[in-house]
Amino acid sequence: MLKWLNLSAVVIVLDQLSKWLMTSWLDLHESVAVIPSFNLTLAHNYGAAFSFLASAGGWQRWFFVVLALAISTALIIWLKRLGAYARLEAASLALILGGAIGNVIDRLIHGYVIDFLDVYYGSYHWPAFNIADSAICVGAVLLILDSFRSKTEPQ
Repeated sequence: MLKWLNLSAVVIVLDQLSKWLMTSWLDLHESVAVIPSFNLTLAHNYGAAFSFLASAGGWQRWFFVVLALAISTALIIWLKRLGAYARLEAASLALILGGAIGNVIDRLIHGYVIDFLDVYYGSYHWPAFNIADSAICVGAVLLILDSFRSKTEPQ
């Protein structure tokens, strides 16, 4: 099932390419309206989800790198042990893995994660996110949905 690492590679490439495009095009905190309730807004996230630990003093960068690399290793092992019938589970793990590595690349190169997708309603803005974050969320939802399916291996 390691063939699913190709999906992880696609996520990483799309994530890094989109971040490069946004940093080339936008200044920090610059916002461009795309459609109602959606902007492109360049932001730097020094923390984790929802800027958790963003102002922790710098140690969080390495903590999140080590944590993501440990989780990525576990995901690769999990993926390797899957049977050929577990396609949805494999796709889910590959999406999560690609997203995790995409954000680790940012932390290693920049010291923060580049976010640029800004969804809002009225004056309420969801925290900015990126392609890697989206892949992690979609992968997690698919993994949860897959957990409700019958797990009988075909004969």
